[in-house]
Amino acid sequence: MLDKTTVSGQATEVSRRDDPEQVFGQKEIAFLRKQLRDRAAVLREEIRTGLIKYDEDQYRAIADRVGDLEERSVADLLTDIDLSEIDRDVIELKDIENALTRIAEGRYGVCIDCEEPISFERLEKVPSAARCHNCQERFEHADPRPTYHTL
Repeated sequence: MLDKTTVSGQATEVSRRDDPEQVFGQKEIAFLRKQLRDRAAVLREEIRTGLIKYDEDQYRAIADRVGDLEERSVADLLTDIDLSEIDRDVIELKDIENALTRIAEGRYGVCIDCEEPISFERLEKVPSAARCHNCQERFEHADPRPTYHTL
């Protein structure tokens, strides 16, 4: 998406992708930035709480080593679930921080693969989205890593 402008009587092409406020207005960028920051604050608290709970569970597990194998097995499963939730939150937080970096660098709202604008509707639903809908679908089908679903 290029715009033609005239500088010193000469037409030049200027990429609208270089400035997120040209892809979206200042109000839209401010709205999405606030959503990202609010979600990041929630995630940081969930991660902090999860790590404290994990530490407490580990302490109890060591203190209760006299329990039977079934109890230990259930405790191990619950610990694994807690760690999976923390991992998921850390990944989401990293995506949010990357989106905030893209805003600061003027690259937000532009697909990292095809360099076309990401729809505002998509960014409203997933403010940390780095790809347009079509490129995200291609990425998910091509990515050999396992996908993790929310619990």
